[in-house]
Amino acid sequence: MGRHKEFDRNAVLEQAMDVFWEKGYEATSIQDLVARMQINRGSLYDTFGDKHSLYLTALDHYRDQHVSQRLKALLKSSEGVEAIRQFFNGLVATWVGDRGCQGCFMINSMVELAIRDDEAAGKAAAHMAAVEDAFYRTLLRAQKQGELQHHPDLRALARFLINSANGLCVVAKVSPDRAVLEDIVTVTLSVLN
Repeated sequence: MGRHKEFDRNAVLEQAMDVFWEKGYEATSIQDLVARMQINRGSLYDTFGDKHSLYLTALDHYRDQHVSQRLKALLKSSEGVEAIRQFFNGLVATWVGDRGCQGCFMINSMVELAIRDDEAAGKAAAHMAAVEDAFYRTLLRAQKQGELQHHPDLRALARFLINSANGLCVVAKVSPDRAVLEDIVTVTLSVLN
């Protein structure tokens, strides 16, 4: 009987996520995954199931480990408008950082798979709803604190902000120039003045 190799599930999941993030779902092979994760095929299948199941788990991992931190910072801030500004500035800083811009893993998934993969689309929709809700709650706080003039539809404004963040992500993949991205953020946030 072969010896079962021990590994840190979150660490190998992070590696799988990175491969999918770099190459996309379709272009990623099982060999790409096992090479980066440094586990054998049997361990991959035993732990995560098939490639599609691993991809969906990687999307959950991205949400839990990467997106949730940004949303917590947005929601826990005592600021309203400034918290939204910091959220956008954080996106820009990430996308012009040393790692280069691969965009947002969730947005990449939406673009590549959502139209034909109901499970990936469901995860993307849940992601969008969570970000929209965080923006909405932050806008409510900003309005209550007098930072934001009365707006007739804060939900629509929250949807505008998430759409802008998603668009910023796509632009950053093509043009990760800080000045360009900061210009977009400035115009986007001008609706809050």
